[in-house]
Amino acid sequence: ASVPLQGGRKHPQQEYIQINTRNILFICGGAFDGMEQIIEARLGKKAIGFADGDGEHVDRHDASGGLMQFVEPEDLQRYGIIPELVGRLPVSVHLDELDEDALVRILQEPRNALVKQYEKMFELDGIGLIFDAEAIRAIAKKTLERSTGARGLRSIIEAVMRDIMFELPSRSDVREVVITRECIESGAQPLLVLDAEERALEA
Repeated sequence: ASVPLQGGRKHPQQEYIQINTRNILFICGGAFDGMEQIIEARLGKKAIGFADGDGEHVDRHDASGGLMQFVEPEDLQRYGIIPELVGRLPVSVHLDELDEDALVRILQEPRNALVKQYEKMFELDGIGLIFDAEAIRAIAKKTLERSTGARGLRSIIEAVMRDIMFELPSRSDVREVVITRECIESGAQPLLVLDAEERALEA
């Protein structure tokens, strides 16, 4: 593939960089708003359903993620993508919307998960950080209510952690911070577990 140095549209007088795309995986994604209508027009209502025992028509896509699972290259062309590009994209898949369980996994499981990032930041100050299981579930639930997707997880955690992160560096008596469901749902302050030695000195 010939790629212009400055990007943008190609012109005959431009300099190009030659890139070997043999070992490059290209992933193209998007919302494709309106694609469902194109698929439905191709298949027709009766072609994508079945009749139940009473003879009533039931749409198969209602229970299995929508019409996008039936997308074909011809639908992409009708949508407006040029045939040359469609021919270079051999695999087409649809993605299901994130549910609460998926958001909980995103918060905890990846190597750079948000929960792990905050635990590491607190660890640098010698303080433990614990997210209650119900708190993590509440974060996921609140994100779903806002319809902000996985990107919205950080803003919810930031709102809860902002004050405590500014306060803790000036304190030496805090051993652990516990984020509870109330912190997420009603804005309650996180629970602070104080160091036993510091409490003894104060006594």
